[in-house]
Amino acid sequence: MKWWQLSMVGIGCTIGTGYFLGSSIGIEVTGPSIVFSFVLAAIGTYIVFNLLAKMTAEDPQEGSFCYYANKAYGRWAGFSCGWNYWCSNILIMGSQLTALSILSRFWFPKVPLWIFAAGYAVLAIFVVLLGTKGFDRVENILAIIKTAAIIMFIILALAALFGWVHGDASKPDFPRTMGAIFPNGLKGFWSSLIYAFYAYGGIEVIGLMAMQLQKKEDAPKAGKIMLLVLMIIYVLSLGLAVIMVYFHAFNEKESPFVTAMDNYHLPFFPHVFNGAIIIAGFSTMTASLFGVTTLLVTLSVGGDAPSFFSKKLKKFKDLPLPSLGLGAAGLVASIITALLLPGKIYEYITTAAGILLLFNWSFIVISALKVLKVTSLDKMMAFAGLALILAAISGTIMEKNIRYGFFVSLLFVAIIGIVAFILQKKVWRKAAKKSG
Repeated sequence: MKWWQLSMVGIGCTIGTGYFLGSSIGIEVTGPSIVFSFVLAAIGTYIVFNLLAKMTAEDPQEGSFCYYANKAYGRWAGFSCGWNYWCSNILIMGSQLTALSILSRFWFPKVPLWIFAAGYAVLAIFVVLLGTKGFDRVENILAIIKTAAIIMFIILALAALFGWVHGDASKPDFPRTMGAIFPNGLKGFWSSLIYAFYAYGGIEVIGLMAMQLQKKEDAPKAGKIMLLVLMIIYVLSLGLAVIMVYFHAFNEKESPFVTAMDNYHLPFFPHVFNGAIIIAGFSTMTASLFGVTTLLVTLSVGGDAPSFFSKKLKKFKDLPLPSLGLGAAGLVASIITALLLPGKIYEYITTAAGILLLFNWSFIVISALKVLKVTSLDKMMAFAGLALILAAISGTIMEKNIRYGFFVSLLFVAIIGIVAFILQKKVWRKAAKKSG
């Protein structure tokens, strides 16, 4: 794989419902300043990817960031990193699943959320059961659909602002005062960072794929181009959205881009765009299901999960059925949660998934500081990245509507930490003495 191919794959893997739908919550929280949130998140994301790419170039390993955490701080770190990532992906699948269900109710508003969730979950499991043959090609096609949907919005939005597409003449202009840009002040801006970071989620997967590069040293360049393209697309499209309608018109039940075009006479747009988002979100969710299945096998082979999870289904030699089964159980849990808490579940799951993802990014940064021979500039960038990650995590406490997601993430971290502590005391220490 060449560096530009990795960049394209990264763009396709990263763009998902976290951007298409989750950004609506960010706009609700902070208004037009969501654009600055996405710029800061891009900087933080680049710092994390750059360090991961350097570790990959220096010492390519299948376990990637989990291996580097183990190398830097011991087995407890590798175990915690792996299971934290597995849990975050389960929540990401739940977030995507809920988003797909919300978007589907655009056409069928009276159908309960959980019915759509169940349907998409069964379809995703079926796709995984088909095996990996041709999956990359399908993902590339779906990535084109994602990008095309954003470009379509940008073109139509520009046409509307220039008066080529007629609509509501009372649309607001570009915000010119601090009060207009930051309508909810620093608190709102602070709370919105988590959604901006979440939209860049997936960068660690590209770190894993960097091993497939013809030249491993090209990994940082691939990350730079990928993030530059993503930032331009994100900032331009969101910037257009927030100057087309007042920020309080946005809500978590509708894509901000559909909301922005509501006042224009384009009856086809909501249907086409909604369909494109559903296809994109389903792609991301299915890829996450593949990911957690593969990761659990890696954890099992490394002794950080029961060996049972590395067993392959006889009929499908390349498919570890027990690992897939546990991932499917996570999807079922998401469906049940959607049934019990249909009102706020998307905000809670998205917040918790974003925080767990950032915990893993923190692991990547602190592992790099110990594993790599870093320069003073590298250290400054690493600490800047940690500061941005901390700001995004702590910002969730400031907003009551997403605060519960923070506590959900802490619960996951506490459980993983307790299990790692017990294993360190009871199992790993004894095994180390025997091998010694």
